[in-house]
Amino acid sequence: MQMHRQSLTAYATPLRETVVDAPQPKGSEVLVRIARCGVCHSDLHMQDGYFLLGDGKQLDVRAGRTLPFTLGHEIAGEVESAGADAHVAPGAKVAIYPWIGCGQCAACKAGDENICASPRHLGITVDGGFATHVLIPHERYLIDYAPLSASYAGALMCSGLTAYAALKRLSDRAARAPLLLIGLGGVGLMGLALARAMYGTAPFVADIDAKKREAALAAGAAAAFDPADAGARKALLKASGGIYAACDFVGSDKSLNFATGVLAKGGKVVVTGLLGGGFSTPVAMFPLKAMTIEGTTTGTLAEARELIELVRAKNIASPPIAERPLAQAQATLDDLRAGHIVGRVVLTA
Repeated sequence: MQMHRQSLTAYATPLRETVVDAPQPKGSEVLVRIARCGVCHSDLHMQDGYFLLGDGKQLDVRAGRTLPFTLGHEIAGEVESAGADAHVAPGAKVAIYPWIGCGQCAACKAGDENICASPRHLGITVDGGFATHVLIPHERYLIDYAPLSASYAGALMCSGLTAYAALKRLSDRAARAPLLLIGLGGVGLMGLALARAMYGTAPFVADIDAKKREAALAAGAAAAFDPADAGARKALLKASGGIYAACDFVGSDKSLNFATGVLAKGGKVVVTGLLGGGFSTPVAMFPLKAMTIEGTTTGTLAEARELIELVRAKNIASPPIAERPLAQAQATLDDLRAGHIVGRVVLTA
């Protein structure tokens, strides 16, 4: 049986189709036929081969990856076959937790496979979901997603999980006042839906793109602000009285400066975005404002299961999701890079 892929064959070049024999699962392994795979902004960084660190510096992430390589980590599909030690039935419809660790380090033993020092993350360090099939090392990474759609379930494994894990870290402050969500891409719009369900109040939102602000207001945001507007900080402070809890889904110097600039005393910003750049602030501001800046990346397997249950229990509607054929993977990356996508695009294998 052959497996078709949209492959990274050289960094900073367009993806190309490659065809190989599908792997045969052994032991605890499971082969999943992919139904949907979301296209994430981090796929752009992987294609480029670096993250921006500011001041012209880059974090090179090309090492340890054999080309051709398959990107994609927001995967849902159907079990096609399994090794002798796997206890999962062919035909089972599953979302795949992609942030797989080594299983041996301190982080993995604590359940934090997403921050493993030697990860086997799908589409990041091992082949992922821009393909017709993907090999999973163990059935524990498979999550029943019924009655959700495959597109929604796949997107929950990164954009949803990233937003959920960040929002959980703001639970104590979210009880004081509405949150601020900065960046209304796939993660930010997912975060908007989750924040309303988790905390019962509509958050404030901020984005430089008017179409994304409009989409957020239509989805129930309390108010939307343009961080590039010179009066946005003052207007947000007036509307909120000061923000106690903010999620920065952009992760740039400008977005983080905006977030810290509207914090009330005792406020906290959780940063998940990876756009890049440098950030600096006077050290004295940490104690004077009693502020916290915390970074987080994706979420744990336990949180992924919690998220699916939350979406089911509260019937949380998905953000805008558009479907495109697998062959349009590169065109979708181009559109994402150009800022033309509102919500999420998922590829259909």
